[in-house]
Order: sequence, then C-alpha cells, then structure tokens
Amino acid sequence: MTDKLLRAIDDRVDDLIALTQDLVRFPTINPPGEAYTPCAEYIGERLMAGGFAVEYVRGEGTPGDTDRYPRTNVIARYEGKRPGKVVHFNSHIDVVEAGEGWTVDPFGGEVKDGRVYGRGTCDMKGGLAASIIAAEAFIAENPDFDGAIEISGTVDEESGGYGGVAYLAGKGYFSAPRVDHVIIPEPLNKDRICLGHRGVWWAEIETKGHIAHGSMPFLGDSAVRHMGALLQAFEDELFPALDKKQTQMPVVPEGARRSTMNINSIHGGQTEDFRPGLPSPTVPDTCRLVIDRRFLLEEDLDAVKSEVTTILDRLKSDRPKFDYTIRDLMEVKPTMTERDAPVVQAVAEGIHAIFDRAPDYVISPGTYDQKHIARIGHIYDCIAYGPGILDLAHQPDEWVGIEDMVQSAKVMALALRRLLGGGEI
Repeated sequence: MTDKLLRAIDDRVDDLIALTQDLVRFPTINPPGEAYTPCAEYIGERLMAGGFAVEYVRGEGTPGDTDRYPRTNVIARYEGKRPGKVVHFNSHIDVVEAGEGWTVDPFGGEVKDGRVYGRGTCDMKGGLAASIIAAEAFIAENPDFDGAIEISGTVDEESGGYGGVAYLAGKGYFSAPRVDHVIIPEPLNKDRICLGHRGVWWAEIETKGHIAHGSMPFLGDSAVRHMGALLQAFEDELFPALDKKQTQMPVVPEGARRSTMNINSIHGGQTEDFRPGLPSPTVPDTCRLVIDRRFLLEEDLDAVKSEVTTILDRLKSDRPKFDYTIRDLMEVKPTMTERDAPVVQAVAEGIHAIFDRAPDYVISPGTYDQKHIARIGHIYDCIAYGPGILDLAHQPDEWVGIEDMVQSAKVMALALRRLLGGGEI
C-alpha cells in the first residue's frame, strides 16, 4: 500500500508543478494584502472539486483588513468514512514584496533546472502545493480512512498572522475537538522537523526631551542624546549579557542558540522637510526606538523585560532630565513540541521511509503561526515541516526544488497514513 501511495504522488508531479506556478502567479503581497481573495478562492475551488467542504473566513477588524484588502482565509475539510483524528495542514498565502535584484519574473512561476522560481515559491506556496497533492493522493489511495483532513490557506503570517491563524484560532478553528494534529509546511528543509520557535518581545521605547532652537541647544533637552545614552548602555551591558545566554533548544542556525536583540528602527526629532532639503533647526523633544528581543525556553518573559527596564530606570535616576515611556508591541513565548508527540513521530517515520535516515530536529530562530495555534488554540501537537531552504525566503530569485516538493509530499502522505490509517508506515 505504501508503494501505491508513493506512486500516486509520482503520477501527480506535473500537477504539483502547475499548482505551484498557479499559486505563485497570485501576487499576494503583504503589506498591503493584495490578491488574497482570488488566491483563497482558487485554493477553495481546487479542493472543492476534490470533495472538500470549503469555507471562507474574513479576518474582520484585524490589522490591515479593509474592503479593498479583505483578510480572506480559506479552510477546507474532507471527512473520512468514520469519526477519528483530524490532521490539519496550514499554509500562509501571503508573501513579502519582491524587491530588487531579480533575474526572472517574481510572479511568473518560471521552471528551469528542476526548480520553480518566484516570490513565495519557497516561503511557502511550494509547501502548500505539496500538502494539497499529498492529501489528494492519500484520499485516492485510502478512501476508507478514519477521521478528517483539513487544509487552510491563511493570510498575514508575514506581519504576525493576526488576520489569519490568530483570528481563526480565536474562532475555534485550531482547537480540540475540531483539530488534533497540525503540520505547517514552512521551508525548513525536507529532512528536518521544526518543533517550534524562540520567543519574541517587541517593544517601543520613547525618550523625552524639550524643544528649543537648534542654535541654542543649551535651552532645550535632546531626546536623541538621551536615546544615545540608552544605546550605549545596551552596548556596554545588555548585548554582552545576551551573548552568554545559551539554550538546549536545537535552534538553527548555530548563532541563534543564544539570546539576541535587534534594534529595528530609530526615529528622532522633527521632520526633515522644514525647508526643501533641510532639517528643522530645533532640539529634538522626542526619540523612538523599536527593539526586537528573541528569547529562549530557559528565560522568563518578565525577566527579559526587566533587563531593559532596569537599565532605563537607572538612567532615569542617574542622568539629569532623562525620562521615558515603553510600550509592548508583541510578546510570544517560546514553544517546543515534544519529540514523542504523535505528529512528530508520524513525520519522522515518513522522513525515514523516504530518505533512509532519521530526521534532524530543529527550532526556528523566528516565530511563525505555530505561536497562535499553541497560545490561542491550545493545540500542542504541531510542527513545521515542508520543502524549501529557509535561507532562500525573502531573497531575489527565490525558488523551490521540484524534487524537494515531491519528496516532502510523500513524507506528508505517509504521515497521514500513520495518523489516520491506524498503522505504521
């Protein structure tokens, strides 16, 4: 039966390539959220033709949702012959902007040298296509399976997932008893299982000052200089301390097996259009800084925040006129699925069957939609597994290997057989 299932996927290679091309040709760029609805409808129509019940759910009221750019998600479900477990494949359909440096049409879906090129091929429309092919092949070869298969195409993952998986999880689409196992086909390599991700805390820090004429700065108080003092304290104290914090989580790449913080942006002073080409001649009375702190399973979120606020409070005490505000922008705790979880074991068996070796187990340095499935839906039997090389994501000339998609689809189909067929692969 396993050989028949694998042959069924080999027979669908041309369909897999064409499906990937079609998905890439929808320029689902986020922001602002272009072509979400036609892409979701294309997926829905494809799956409806194969017997799936299809639902479209708009993330109403979520960031960016407007009548011009509706946050349209598609959820499809195929019921087996009898009640049983439910396996859900979740892929995001949004992509980042193409950017410069392409040698091919970023939304052309060009095929050459065994690859499909285009924005989103790797991250993650190739994975979405592979999951659809895997499900269709499994259903064709195992029509009497127990349980159900769900496939979703969701939006806004590249901007936090709030109009997509977070919204759906809040509506019960990623909760028991509707769903038992979740596979997210993110591009973490075809022979690796991603168990979760580091935590993240984004915050905006604003230092205060007093405006005055730029020719007499002694009459004012520069918020930019206050921010400079904070940045120096980060350099002298916080960054060296973060470098020393290591984790037992199998984070890739190696450099991410420690705590990190990025300065996302800094904005200070008045606008630079006081006169054409000239800045305003004033002392800046405000300066804003956005930090992106990634933390480890061994760290407590309150302690992570305290490392920053302790420095701020000391500066407020020691530095004349120093004052600040801090505002949380996003906070997500680290997550790591256990290796003995059913979905991990099923995909691991599939990888061993296809590649004749055990998988590597990794943790993503950045978050993805597993965070919402865990924290809102309380589904912890969830992993990321899919074709593609993560380093190619968001790059010019992004591509996904055709053979990688085929092999990943086989792994997914075998995992379905283990989870829904009741037997080992």
